[in-house]
Amino acid sequence: MLVTGASSGIGAATARAMAASGARLLLTGRDPGRLAAVAAEVGGEALTADLVTEAAALARWAGPVDVLVSGAGAGWAGPVAAMPDGAAAHLIAANLTAPVELTRLLLPAMIERGRGHLVYVSSIAGAVGVRDEAVYSSAKAGLIAFAESLRYELDGIGVSVVLPGVVDTPFFARRGVPYARRRPAPIPAERVARAVVAAVERGRAETYTPGWLRVPARLRGAAPGPFRALACVFGGSGRR
Repeated sequence: MLVTGASSGIGAATARAMAASGARLLLTGRDPGRLAAVAAEVGGEALTADLVTEAAALARWAGPVDVLVSGAGAGWAGPVAAMPDGAAAHLIAANLTAPVELTRLLLPAMIERGRGHLVYVSSIAGAVGVRDEAVYSSAKAGLIAFAESLRYELDGIGVSVVLPGVVDTPFFARRGVPYARRRPAPIPAERVARAVVAAVERGRAETYTPGWLRVPARLRGAAPGPFRALACVFGGSGRR
């Protein structure tokens, strides 16, 4: 099993949860110290890598894998017009292009063996859109659509998407803007990790964490007008 973004947050929690279920783990992330610590804790192999530029090298190192958990990502908050040069391209590369490319590289071996599972950690932002996170939301939405399309294309290979809401991880500090709202309260990364494990073990196509997030996602699809009115009232926020 290969887990990306495993040096902290959801990726690290997923590594711990998968190790507890008996999985043999290959871990990748950009922070060598934290990644090594997680690998030592769970008995996994670690490779420090930036998926945006090193997806091919990572795929060669990993070799055939039965399960890919795409947990790596990046964030940026603020109006699109205020984004610095390169920020939009980096968000799309980290959150969409890199997992797509890694999937492309690992899929042939899964198809040849006739088995495997792909798990993509998206976000509720990708399902409903979030104010001041337009590029991040669009990249996560692309990941949802990518997974949905793969389901029609692949036989014998599971495809799952996990859509967290606000999660208590270093994500907000790294994007430069802390999460300041009282509601919804952040959930622990371990809760998302349990959803990832369940997605693999039970073959779930789509999991919202917490589950009530399915309601605004469905409301947006069924009644977009009322949804947008409510989003304006409550600030349109829902982030991982």
